[in-house]
Amino acid sequence: MHIDNLIKMANQIGNFFEAMPDRDEALADIASHLKRFWEPRMRRALLAHIDATDGAGLEPIVQTAIARHRDKLAVAHAAA
Repeated sequence: MHIDNLIKMANQIGNFFEAMPDRDEALADIASHLKRFWEPRMRRALLAHIDATDGAGLEPIVQTAIARHRDKLAVAHAAA
């Protein structure tokens, strides 16, 4: 999947959860959503994008959620 699509989807998730009154809960819910509904390749691509570009294109809430809960999103590399 192209990174632009992943960024767009991640931002849509962030925008949805941004309305929550409890910011810490919103950040945890963004990370949980990405963990539950995104396949490992998608999460790997998004994390690689963040590492390469400091999260260019991602909404601040998404960047914060990923930074705070990155260990939850990390994917072990499968053996080739």
